[in-house]
Amino acid sequence: MIKVAVCGANGKMGKEVVKAVNSAKDMDLTAKIDIYEGEYPSIEEAHKSVDIDILIDFTQPSSIYNNALYCLSNGINIVIGTTGLKDEQIDELKALSSKNNTACFIAPNFSTGAVLMMMFSKMAAKYFDNAEIIELHHNQKKDAPSGTAIKTAQMMAEENSNFSLGNCAETETITGSRGGNSYNNIHIHSVRMPGYMASQEVIFGSMGQTLTIRHDSTNRECYMPGVLMAVRYVSDNGGFTYGLDNIL
Repeated sequence: MIKVAVCGANGKMGKEVVKAVNSAKDMDLTAKIDIYEGEYPSIEEAHKSVDIDILIDFTQPSSIYNNALYCLSNGINIVIGTTGLKDEQIDELKALSSKNNTACFIAPNFSTGAVLMMMFSKMAAKYFDNAEIIELHHNQKKDAPSGTAIKTAQMMAEENSNFSLGNCAETETITGSRGGNSYNNIHIHSVRMPGYMASQEVIFGSMGQTLTIRHDSTNRECYMPGVLMAVRYVSDNGGFTYGLDNIL
């Protein structure tokens, strides 16, 4: 049995993860960690009391880096669903994972449909020199742009060096109206609105045509198969992994 702890267990995603782990025949939920009425208020307190093979983190952008540092420094394998990590922080976690021989799996999105959307966007990036990303989330999401949008842009940038080919010189009369200019000039636009959960569309353009690749999540259950897939992968393989696309 894989001994699993869930950090952020009382959050919306955390509750779904707890349910999924409890339903998995090869996993044993050993700790529910949450600063708000969890079995344990911190990873450190749980680590003192129970065995943890793998910790799943769905907490806050402000706490995920320190949570990951603690796990990787104390022999706890970690699966990270919390977004908001900076590129340099991910590089540091990768180095620490290797140094301490402790697994770290980071996925900006655990929905298989969303990951396929990202993979299709990477394929299309070879054939279009203009592309922008629009990501839409509920108005309680604390980081922007989303981790999914950032990962999508990174994957697309591997295939093309400039996604604003032929654009004229621009002047924003309202700052930010063109979104954030990310990897290789891919503009990312973040929408925060009640009524949405998680959606993203990638728009490609060339002379006489556009291509739109879109994915919509309508409930949090869609992430659970990917979360459990990551836990099993970490249990069997270890190492550092960034993105569910690497194990599909």
